[in-house]
Amino acid sequence: MEEPLEIPVINDLTMVLGSISQSKETGVVVDFTDPSTVYDNVKQATAFGMRSVVYVPRIKVDTVGALSAFCDKASMGCLVAPTLSIGSILLQQAAISASFHYNNVEILESAADATVRTDLPSADAVQIAKNLSNLGQIYNKGDITTDVAARGQVLGEDGVRVHSMVLPGLPSSTTVYFSGPGEVYSVKHDITGVQSLMPGLILAIRKVIRLKNLVYGLEKFL
Repeated sequence: MEEPLEIPVINDLTMVLGSISQSKETGVVVDFTDPSTVYDNVKQATAFGMRSVVYVPRIKVDTVGALSAFCDKASMGCLVAPTLSIGSILLQQAAISASFHYNNVEILESAADATVRTDLPSADAVQIAKNLSNLGQIYNKGDITTDVAARGQVLGEDGVRVHSMVLPGLPSSTTVYFSGPGEVYSVKHDITGVQSLMPGLILAIRKVIRLKNLVYGLEKFL
């Protein structure tokens, strides 16, 4: 960089937290690490009186439950966000609204690099399918039992199928297709850069400092 930012980079979490805790400003820990380390990271942050924003795709339900119990006991806030993209959240909310009116749905996602997106189907696609499944609807009844691999992967037991395309040049995109008699309704979200996470991250940091328990999902603040 042409000009240094004068931001210290330290690989000792305890040292970082101790340094920040001595500041007059309110510190927030942003965790982009790994599902296996999240619990200990939040526990350390809480010990220093700091709240956490956790953006770790594929975090386990058991880990979220343990964190929730810990935060309740400590009266310390924590936000666990499956996604920080506001556009992705709006897509999920639109899909939930549409699901009450259609019995057929499929998810199509794309990515440019398979070496980067090794978690296909993506966390976003899994979350959308989970949200739709929680509504008690059975989708694609005429096709739910097929075992043809080309028909995509069924997520859960509610018939929601997801198709993942990976080709160089494709944008990171998610489209949810619904269909009914004589019509097709689709909602789509494209990510063109990691900058898309920043507005959601800033919102999360501003909101988490007021929490005294764990909140799951950035959509709670939209």
